Amino acid sequence: MNNCELCVPDQEHDFFTGRCVLVNGPVIVGAGPSGLAVGAGLKQQGVPFVIIERANCIASLWQNRTYDRLNLHLPKQFCELPYIPFPRNFPNYPSKHQFVDYLESYAAHFGIAPRFGETVGSARYDGACGLWRVRTRAAAGVVVGSCESETTEYICRWVVVASGENAEKVVPEFEGLREEFAGGVVHACDYKSGEGFGGKHVLVVGCGNSGMEVSLDLCHHRAVPTMVVRSSVHVLPREIFGKSTFQLGVSMMKWMPIWVVDKVLLGASRLILGNIEKYGLKRPKMGPLQLKNTNGKTPVLDIGTLSKIKSGEIKVVPHGIKKFLHGGVEFVNGEILEIDYVILATGYCSNVPSWLKVRIYVMFFVFVNKCKNVFCLCGKLDQDF
Repeated sequence: MNNCELCVPDQEHDFFTGRCVLVNGPVIVGAGPSGLAVGAGLKQQGVPFVIIERANCIASLWQNRTYDRLNLHLPKQFCELPYIPFPRNFPNYPSKHQFVDYLESYAAHFGIAPRFGETVGSARYDGACGLWRVRTRAAAGVVVGSCESETTEYICRWVVVASGENAEKVVPEFEGLREEFAGGVVHACDYKSGEGFGGKHVLVVGCGNSGMEVSLDLCHHRAVPTMVVRSSVHVLPREIFGKSTFQLGVSMMKWMPIWVVDKVLLGASRLILGNIEKYGLKRPKMGPLQLKNTNGKTPVLDIGTLSKIKSGEIKVVPHGIKKFLHGGVEFVNGEILEIDYVILATGYCSNVPSWLKVRIYVMFFVFVNKCKNVFCLCGKLDQDF
């Protein structure tokens, strides 16, 4: 038996009274691409593990919180998981549905069966016994094991954090948005398609990849989008002279310093896209790859939005929002715009600092803390508990 389950009686007030599971291997938090890849690698080595996933499916971000027109921004060879490539008949930039099909086939091939509907409340290293204690709570209606308990504590030697950088949506506070504005408000994670927005004036707040693609999708459905671009942003062509911009950047970094690669990419971008600053898209002073490494800010890969901005079909407002009115929005420069809907393309954040009870710093995609056996596959984290 790989894992041992038992129910702990309520003997003391401060004692854990839920279900305990002893895991003879790692506990993996997250059943997205990273979690599945780690699971496959462990399967190949015959190492038992448990994957915990708060949603009811694998790759929940892709399945439940992305718009219909989404395709991979990078060529498929950079997005495939270990051991199994994408099918040959898939396009170079697979759609989200193709990517989800690939992930589901991948999980089935390796016999990976995550424990769905369990949310991690805390993961704490117990120095007394040299083990991790990962506590979860089951979602309503989810039955976990044979015990009538909503809470479970997994006890293991290793924890793999594979919950990603986009676990929670970021919803900024704006004066009047909830109290005064009479139109519809939706976050980009709940936006599926521009169908139903035809003829409507839509304010898109945010100019990352999501904000750009949502604005483009709205255009294709004959809406009238206005995009708020308060901060600077790097916009690069998805391909440069027929080659993936990402692939070119990675290849050049093998031979050149990152600042030189940035100069080359920006020069090529200006040649292909022109001067984007005259359309209200101010570039940061730091190069796109340096900015990604330093601040984690991803450059926008253009797939057609810029041409709509140049033609005036997408309006760019380079000013911050002062407040929302009953039927519109007032910007900090005093301009007032009438709108019907607001789409918040304001990004996401990791929820790991809320439950990982240890100090750890993650610089790249994979980091190993050998002292406490923590494996992380998610962005940056610097938290003290």
